[in-house]
Amino acid sequence: MPDFPWDRIAGAAELARSHPDGIIDLSIGTPVDATPTVITEALQAAANAPGYPTAAGTPALRQAWANWAQEALGVTVEIDEISPTIGSKEIVAWLPTILGLGPAHIVAIPELAYPTYAVGATMASANFVTYNHADEIPADTALVWVNSPGNPTGEVKSIAHLSAVVSRGREIGAVVVSDECYIELGWDVTPVSILHPDVIGHSNESVLAVHSLSKRSNLAGYRSGAVLGDRKLIADILALRKHAGMLLPSPIQAATVAALADPTHVAAQRDVYHNRRTLLKQAVIEAGMSIEHSQAGLYLWATWGKPCLETVALLASVGILCAPGDFYGPAGANHVRMALTATDERIAQVATRLATLPA
Repeated sequence: MPDFPWDRIAGAAELARSHPDGIIDLSIGTPVDATPTVITEALQAAANAPGYPTAAGTPALRQAWANWAQEALGVTVEIDEISPTIGSKEIVAWLPTILGLGPAHIVAIPELAYPTYAVGATMASANFVTYNHADEIPADTALVWVNSPGNPTGEVKSIAHLSAVVSRGREIGAVVVSDECYIELGWDVTPVSILHPDVIGHSNESVLAVHSLSKRSNLAGYRSGAVLGDRKLIADILALRKHAGMLLPSPIQAATVAALADPTHVAAQRDVYHNRRTLLKQAVIEAGMSIEHSQAGLYLWATWGKPCLETVALLASVGILCAPGDFYGPAGANHVRMALTATDERIAQVATRLATLPA
């Protein structure tokens, strides 16, 4: 396994924490706002759960995901085309293994990507390659990852791009999986699910989408997500999960049903992130940085045009910690990722601190 990326910036984190007014940690996209009451009350009401949950989850849970997909994404899925997951990272890491991939198989991941796509390939002893466009995906690829809105850049892939990747996957017999955990956080454009009929036509054959409640519902601590799509692939996923005991706890399932049925708290949290994004974006631009992509999601992809670790060190000198772009691939060598997941009070201090940097 590769070293855990955040270990590389331990020194910068220590420097940032030494700031007289404390650290402004923009390095990790972990929610800092309260879990909505409608969710915590559902969790408490279901706390008496002496029996084992099933791998497939309750019919109510799968129906809640199906209803949400229709209402939020314009996507139609049946309950046998849905599997709950223990957060989205679990399925990202384990899917190559679940699909039976090994040393003879290739996993294609975006050139700039969440590190766990490559880690999942490594866990299965499979190989991975990077791509930007569908025609760069090798013919012997078994699994293709898409991430839109993307982490780290916040880029939203077009319907044409998604359609091309699906077509390429079907042409070569690969499974295409889209990680869509930021899909309800579109800012400059509206993200489209890979399962939308404008992308896949009338069949979700060989296509899956991964979703999470961590960001949109401040539910990262609950570890609740789902994978939706091709029913044969879902059946394979559920079969392994049964044997492996990868079961979403019953109280979390009940809380998930409540979260998916309540769009009000999602809209409120969007407003919070939108306000933070507006402040942070203005501060970063005034400090002379350029922002690229960042059309959606919880991150700004920013650069001063210098090596990312130099930027990390410079920001840490004024108590701001961010993630170096090369965490996500060599193409990020001159960028840093800044998360919107700091408190309003911390975000409001960014401009003042950046103003103290030398020109």
